[in-house]
Amino acid sequence: MAEMSLVRNRLEDFKCCANDAIHFKLVRQQADFEDEKTTFKPDMTHQLFGEQESIFGYKDLVVQVFFTAGKLVPYMSLSFSDMVTGQDGVYPDNVTEKLMKEMAPGVLTNRDDFLTAVDKDVNFTPFGELMHSYKVVVDGEEREFQVYKTDIETPGFREYHQRLQTFILFYIDAASFLDDDDDKWRFYLLFEKYKRDGNTMYATVGYMTAYNYYAYPDKVRPRLSQFLILPPFQRQGHGARLLQTFYNDVTPDPKVVDITVEDPSENFQRLRDFVDARNCAALNNFQPDYLLEGFHSAMVDEARKKLKLNKQQARRMYEILRLRITDESNTSMYRQYRLDVKRRLNKPFQKSKRDFHKLEKALHPDELAQTLSCLTTEQRQMQLEKLFQEHVTAYRQIINRMATAS
Repeated sequence: MAEMSLVRNRLEDFKCCANDAIHFKLVRQQADFEDEKTTFKPDMTHQLFGEQESIFGYKDLVVQVFFTAGKLVPYMSLSFSDMVTGQDGVYPDNVTEKLMKEMAPGVLTNRDDFLTAVDKDVNFTPFGELMHSYKVVVDGEEREFQVYKTDIETPGFREYHQRLQTFILFYIDAASFLDDDDDKWRFYLLFEKYKRDGNTMYATVGYMTAYNYYAYPDKVRPRLSQFLILPPFQRQGHGARLLQTFYNDVTPDPKVVDITVEDPSENFQRLRDFVDARNCAALNNFQPDYLLEGFHSAMVDEARKKLKLNKQQARRMYEILRLRITDESNTSMYRQYRLDVKRRLNKPFQKSKRDFHKLEKALHPDELAQTLSCLTTEQRQMQLEKLFQEHVTAYRQIINRMATAS
């Protein structure tokens, strides 16, 4: 037993966190290869390495997963100071195999070959149609960015997308690769345009995908699926620019019924709320005088017609924008706002109450006791207050960002 315990303790030294071990890099020039400032790490690795996000079998493991900044030609290498040898009946995780299964074909393992590929990025140009250009000042330097729209049939894009979507496994929870044989997908790609040695170059910044679902009888309902801004470019306003470019493209189309989102993360919901609230703030029916009168059908109609927002999102924008003009120091004014929001939040509880009354008629008292799921009045009030505070906290974040952006 003591010997087994000793072995287990020794093997513990060969465990490492996959989030720390994997080093990503977008390489624009050969000097970036050794520059630690250009390295970024995953947000998550559980989709490859399990819930513990750990890799076993190595000490001081570093997994380099580098891409040329434009074409995204991939390179991989492993380094470590020690590795288990199997003499205790245990073997190291095959990190290379796990990563290779999820990456597109053509991963380079020779450094010189990769550096040659970096130089060939000079020939790379973005795919599809240029939709929007803008400039952002980052660390005192003005930089140019461009958004392109494309589909899977664009020559060369399928292979590029297979390399690009590798990132979603590390930055989007519950991510899955797209069926790239389906022509209903639309892709919006974001690049930085820059100069190197007199040449115009492009670096991949992020992308989003939308699927055009059919809506009877001859309409479409775009659904946003994947949305990613790579870590070196986050917190620079690119997400809002990319989403707004998509909106500007699809909202004028009379065939578009409304825009939906597939299982949005909290981060994306905040981004969407910011862009939608900013857009709704310019609509007639979302002006202060109308907001103070309460939520009404004219808001839904205008938001759907001009911004292609569904009723649920229009209501959310109303609540954000009404909070924006509510004087929280005015007890009566804030109370009216709180009651208005809570009436909406209470609707699921009311449905639960109705369901309970149906059960009350259909079930024997003993059976009813076993299926009782309704909250007491006090519990419901506490839950409503908690939900309200959570919403208001999220809404204030959007309002603060709107103030900063303006």
